[in-house]
Amino acid sequence: MADDRTTIFITGKNLTPEQLMVLGKGGAIIKLSADALLSVKLSKKVIDDILEDDTKVIYGVNTGFGELRSEVIPRDKLCELQENLIRSHASGVGEPLSPQKTRMLMAIRINVLARGNSGISVETLERFINAFNASCLSYVPEKGTVGACGDLAPLAHLSLGMMGEGDMWNPDTQQFGKANEVLESHGLKAIELGPKEGLSLINGAQLITAIGILALEKAKAIARQADVVAAITLDVFKGTDAAFDADIHAARPHTGQVKVARRFRSLIHSEVFPSEIFEHYESHKKVQDNYSLRCIPQVHGIANDTIDFVAGILTTEMNSSTDNPLVFPERHEILSGGNFHGEYPAKALDYLAIGIHEIANMSERRINRMCNRNYTPDEIPAFLVKDSGLNSGFMIAHCTAAALVSENKVLTHPSSVDSISTSAGSEDHVSMGGFSARKALTVVEHVEQVIAIELLAACQGLEFLKPYKTTKPLQAVYDLVRTVAKPWVKDRFMAPDINAVTKLLQEEKIWACVEPYIQHYNKTMG
Repeated sequence: MADDRTTIFITGKNLTPEQLMVLGKGGAIIKLSADALLSVKLSKKVIDDILEDDTKVIYGVNTGFGELRSEVIPRDKLCELQENLIRSHASGVGEPLSPQKTRMLMAIRINVLARGNSGISVETLERFINAFNASCLSYVPEKGTVGACGDLAPLAHLSLGMMGEGDMWNPDTQQFGKANEVLESHGLKAIELGPKEGLSLINGAQLITAIGILALEKAKAIARQADVVAAITLDVFKGTDAAFDADIHAARPHTGQVKVARRFRSLIHSEVFPSEIFEHYESHKKVQDNYSLRCIPQVHGIANDTIDFVAGILTTEMNSSTDNPLVFPERHEILSGGNFHGEYPAKALDYLAIGIHEIANMSERRINRMCNRNYTPDEIPAFLVKDSGLNSGFMIAHCTAAALVSENKVLTHPSSVDSISTSAGSEDHVSMGGFSARKALTVVEHVEQVIAIELLAACQGLEFLKPYKTTKPLQAVYDLVRTVAKPWVKDRFMAPDINAVTKLLQEEKIWACVEPYIQHYNKTMG
């Protein structure tokens, strides 16, 4: 049967986070570009030529690994050396990566190998690509990497399945099965490792980068939608638009701050999209609001700038050669270095966790104020529900937000500030980036849930300001939310509402709802 999915040509040089997300979801297949194919062939020839000279000793090609690097391996044991490497290094623990994460991991590794600095054979690389396109995915435990010398354990598990050993995801049964059986049932061949190939498959920070890209793309989505949600909250508090004036932000022109402020101006009361709430309650007469409303551009802005910074680091990382040693065909040399070290993505993802967390930290404060009768407008009852006392309303929803934010405060402690010497001291500084990536993703998921609670609370607040309505873009968001969560008239099971609105955010439906309005505003206002 023909595969009608989009084809992404792998060059090793220009894979984007957006393309990787498509590949992770199984929405495209991959093929080697002609240039990449040639680069791989030239790199393999260097390995073959060097092995013709029995006097040359090359790390990982005809030596042991790590602390055993001084042990020279005889020619007839070179393939066994690589197989032993994969089997011994496949020592990870924990839950397996999801199919999405494994596809992302596999795609990045293929892209790195396609650069032509690894010395891998075209045949081995093509077998990886064929398995990827068939969604036959090795069982990869999520824990066990210290992030240097690369993500050794996870990548060894990835390669072990491709050797026909261990377990592998069967796309037909949607379950894990024996790797050799899954490969055979899909007409795929197991890889047969040649000299250096095992080492080529496991050097590099691709697990950190794969999970990191997933966290990054989710962070992009929730960051811009958090602006939309906060804009609704501003109207619930009958807030002034003064803090979003363009001149204020031109006076401190950080890129993210200016972007967020302009986004707010496109959503809140304006000539283009007037707010009945703003006009009726004469919000313009208000001098200023509390920090969690007034300082949104400054706080959300740096989160946006953090996301952009991390995107640059991770994009470079997944288009880089990270083996050791590296093969340079143009010089006909093999050089040992440290490109496998995961400090770049580790530090970047610790930074991402800190940056995106602050959006939820501020959101929780707004949720608190919407629930607190001392801060809300007179029309809004305690905990956003009539007959407060008989009904608890959003009391515990706020507690959930507080719990998530508190947990994030622990998770944002940088993993990459730690290091433990490994491999009998030969690998005496490591990045600990695997945990940086995993906890960054968890932090982003918590942010999604906190913003969902704020969105529910803000829409509930609008109920008490009727018949006056907010702006057209924000009213459209309210209408969308009401398709999955009805107004809170009296207490009911709240968790399904939180889950439903979280899903709207994860699917970026809130952003899709307002984007045409933002574009119209920008076109109108210039």
